[in-house]
Amino acid sequence: MGNTSSMLTQYDIEEVQQHCNHTFSQQEIVSLYQRFCQLDRNGCGFVPADEFLSVPEFAVNPLSQRLLRMVDGLNFKEFVAFLSAFSPRAPLQHKIEFIFKVYDSDGNGKVTFSDMLDVLHDLTGQFVSEQQRKQVLTRVLEEAGCSKDSFLVLSDFVKILGNSDLKMEVEVPVD
Repeated sequence: MGNTSSMLTQYDIEEVQQHCNHTFSQQEIVSLYQRFCQLDRNGCGFVPADEFLSVPEFAVNPLSQRLLRMVDGLNFKEFVAFLSAFSPRAPLQHKIEFIFKVYDSDGNGKVTFSDMLDVLHDLTGQFVSEQQRKQVLTRVLEEAGCSKDSFLVLSDFVKILGNSDLKMEVEVPVD
């Protein structure tokens, strides 16, 4: 599986399927492998972050720079695990953990006011001023019983998003 020029065996497919908790069918895994091979242009078995920018849906995502930090140097199993958060079959907990990682860019297990402000900036760009972003975020945090000096941990994200109808899905084209 390390060399992308090799074919996936049934064992490889089942191993990847188990690694991603069956969020993708075997046919979807084969399609993802074909896409992975296209992104792995040098055939080394890993996809560098900059290759993800060749995927139009990824390149235009306002959070693409944050996502790039999460995907740099993925092998095929890691690639599928990364994408599994976007599967309609992924459990809500998995999706929330993924979102938390996007906000927690330094990986310290805490999301600060500054982290949230950075994500808000990535999402709104120049359309909203820094002052407006700070005001909105301060108000939202106050309504949630927090202050801008507070930080959120994964369990806070679970409390906030745990009862939501979170849609974070991408379709895997199957040949």
